Amino acid sequence: MRFLFFALLFFLGQLLFAQQDSLPPLEKTDSITKGKPRFIKQKEEEEEEARTVSITDYKIISYARDTITLDTTLTILKEYKYNFLRKDDFELMPFSNIGQPYNTLGRTFSNNWFYPHMGAIAKHFNYFETRDIDYYNVATPMTELMFKTTLEQGQLLDALLTFNLSERFNFSLAYKGFRSLGKYRFDQAQSGNFRTTFNYSNKKDNYNLRGHIAAQEIDTEENGGLLNREQFENDPEGDFTDRSRIDVQYQDANNRVLGKRYFLDHQLKLLNIKRDSTDNEPTTLTIGHEFNYETKLYEFIQSSQTDAFGLDPFVTPIEDKARLKTMFNKVSTKFSNKTLGNVTGSVSLYNYSYFFNSILVTEAGTIQNQLEGEEIAIGGGYSKKFGRLFLEGDINYSVSGELTGNAFNASVSYQINDNNQFSGFINASSRMPNFNFLLYQSDYQNFNWQNTAVFENLQTQSIGFGFDSKKLGSLEAEYSAIDNYTYFESIATQEQIDSAQETAFVKPFQEATTVNHLRVKYTKEFKWRNWALNNTVLYQDVTQDKQVLNVPQLVTRNTLYFSTDAFKKAMFLQTGVTFKYFASYNMNAYNPLLGEFYIQNREEFGGFPMLDFFINAKVRQTRIYLKAEHFNSSFSEPNFYSAPNYPFRDFVIRFGLVWNFFS
Repeated sequence: MRFLFFALLFFLGQLLFAQQDSLPPLEKTDSITKGKPRFIKQKEEEEEEARTVSITDYKIISYARDTITLDTTLTILKEYKYNFLRKDDFELMPFSNIGQPYNTLGRTFSNNWFYPHMGAIAKHFNYFETRDIDYYNVATPMTELMFKTTLEQGQLLDALLTFNLSERFNFSLAYKGFRSLGKYRFDQAQSGNFRTTFNYSNKKDNYNLRGHIAAQEIDTEENGGLLNREQFENDPEGDFTDRSRIDVQYQDANNRVLGKRYFLDHQLKLLNIKRDSTDNEPTTLTIGHEFNYETKLYEFIQSSQTDAFGLDPFVTPIEDKARLKTMFNKVSTKFSNKTLGNVTGSVSLYNYSYFFNSILVTEAGTIQNQLEGEEIAIGGGYSKKFGRLFLEGDINYSVSGELTGNAFNASVSYQINDNNQFSGFINASSRMPNFNFLLYQSDYQNFNWQNTAVFENLQTQSIGFGFDSKKLGSLEAEYSAIDNYTYFESIATQEQIDSAQETAFVKPFQEATTVNHLRVKYTKEFKWRNWALNNTVLYQDVTQDKQVLNVPQLVTRNTLYFSTDAFKKAMFLQTGVTFKYFASYNMNAYNPLLGEFYIQNREEFGGFPMLDFFINAKVRQTRIYLKAEHFNSSFSEPNFYSAPNYPFRDFVIRFGLVWNFFS
């Protein structure tokens, strides 16, 4: 602790007295204009003013082409996002080590993918999907460095460099890498996520192009959780406060996700009719093409057999490998008019190949080694703004292929006034379950199945609304009805469970009856002088004939914090305490072989508070973070779990920074 304090003090001193302004203003010198005619001076001053760069000239563009300005402020929302995922993890429950899975506390069913995923969902929280990649438009080269300490022998670094090769061509390089040994035996996690993006538009601005390449590897050791919970929960002598002494299920298993993706999206504007130079909504006709090619590997490797996955494997060592190759092409056209709005139409072709190395022949039948085919789908969309009212909708329908499905989305928003906005949406979708529900092969005999002939489309209908008010807060509500809900469950007997074989009998199932899910989320911050209380509350209710969807009824997070300027306003400081709590419920269990969570209805977990104390500071464009995580664990009962047999992390102090600098 003493070392950390002096290191932080030294670092703050360097920032306060040595750092230069990240965005220096252009200097004006008398020698430039001295002795020149007045009109030349005025012209040069205007050109110099036009070249002045501000923070608003650094833009971030999402996959959906929404644009935001780079934000270097320090807010409580930045505190919530300063974590391994770099997004608000309010509805997630992390495991003890950084980079391990997250259990899900809140569910949302309105944003379903049109095509099935590979599976191993628990291993994909740190995987950058196509929609997670951002593009940049910057005035000068910009660098962002995010650093944070991990747990035992490791660090986390996310580095981004983006620059403009010309006024209309932007390029970026990014790499997120980390390693963390963890507090428990054989719990190491590490990953590397490389991304590079580019975007271009020509001088006429009638052609634009963007694309990215992503190469990712996520590698984790798996120990199966606690072998004996008594060592964690009942330790009067304190022999197991050193968590590396606690016995775990096994110490010879690893799983890994490898992925490579090539993405290209370009558009050509064929028609651009303006009524006059001030017309901001001209009549346009645009054609576009989107291309996406991705290969992915999920593997589970274990050097020897363990009873946790079955007594009699086909071969040892265990080397399970599932592969997925996909190629997506979509051709679209868009017509835009001030009177009619925006109308789009598209045709897409999706090729997929999900496969294993060999065909498996058993007494129950033959399990094939591959699912492959192509899907042809048509789609359309419409959007229009009527004053304060904005309407938007899209539809996709599969006309050919065995993964037949459809999706319909419609939304409306109304700006009541400058302080209040109302929104609503309707969503309906139908698609096949993820590939690992349909087909899976393993060297362990219990993990081999093919359900292509028996599993039906997962069907979801959702309706929701939102109300956002600067005075009253933000309220979101969503109701979903799910048919053919697909899940993993263990069919182990009590005797097998007592023998630590519950995970050996996990299999996929579909629920025949409708599952109804309601969620209501409310967010509001109260301020008084330099003090603020930020509150987020989530309520959920599930109606079901069989208990297949388990979520806590209540999740809450409340942060009391204080903000002030310091060192003659050279530093902005925020410090406070965050309280997080979720009601006890039948928390999902984790299966490392599948990389999936499965339902269990034998015991409840949760109902314990998590308290974090933080001190954050901002010096120019640098945000510094220091946090004491779960500090109440040092004086509370050891009943905190992230999943059955997987404890949540103990009290730990971590620090780091986010630094933007410009050239």
